[in-house]
Amino acid sequence: MSTPKKALFNWSSGKDSALALYKILQNPDYKIECLLTSVNQQYQRISMHGVRVELLEAQAKSLSLPLKIMHIPEMPTMEVYENVLNETLSELKKEGITHSVFGDIFLEDLRKYREDKLAEIGFEAVFPIWKTPTHDLIQEFIRLGFKTIVVCVNERYLDNSFVGRIIDQDFINDLPENVDVCGENGEFHTFTFDGPIFSEPVNFKIGETVYRKYEKPKTESGNTACDTNASDAFDYGFWYTDLIPK
Repeated sequence: MSTPKKALFNWSSGKDSALALYKILQNPDYKIECLLTSVNQQYQRISMHGVRVELLEAQAKSLSLPLKIMHIPEMPTMEVYENVLNETLSELKKEGITHSVFGDIFLEDLRKYREDKLAEIGFEAVFPIWKTPTHDLIQEFIRLGFKTIVVCVNERYLDNSFVGRIIDQDFINDLPENVDVCGENGEFHTFTFDGPIFSEPVNFKIGETVYRKYEKPKTESGNTACDTNASDAFDYGFWYTDLIPK
């Protein structure tokens, strides 16, 4: 039997990450050494998702995996983002990590971007749930017993009645036809708090819902470890539901 390849997992805290991690943990070809998550340096919240670092840390503890945080400015240029990423990955490479795992599903341009950038520093990208139909993925996610809450919605696609909801069959049935059921186009983002890979649920209470609108940056913001299409993210406002650790 060959030695498993050392890999990091790009953890967004959401459902696609959780399902992809579930899949890769069952693959004997890889050994996940740590979670890697980008965090807004100013607000200490997960990039795009807006979830507090304390809840991210609670997830990592329940998943029994070390957590590596990349601190990113509020509105990074592509150059700033890539510099932080390259510095982080260079350090992890010294630990023998050679592969980087993502929860992306069907965004071809994003996959190519990841693969090209990783190849520059000697990493390979891995996509455990790539090209699986999203309707199948969300049904498998629910069937496996994962539990996730919507923490952010893009107003272009959804109103604020969708934020703060647990994803279940009713949520799926309520989605407009133009919204992907996994939010793969950046329609919504989630926080996964329980499931088969967690040793215990992550406890929180639901706080206030707020609206934020971002100015479109002069250069496109670099995509982070989030399960989102960042190139489309700054033309519209977002509704966020705050989750407060218990």
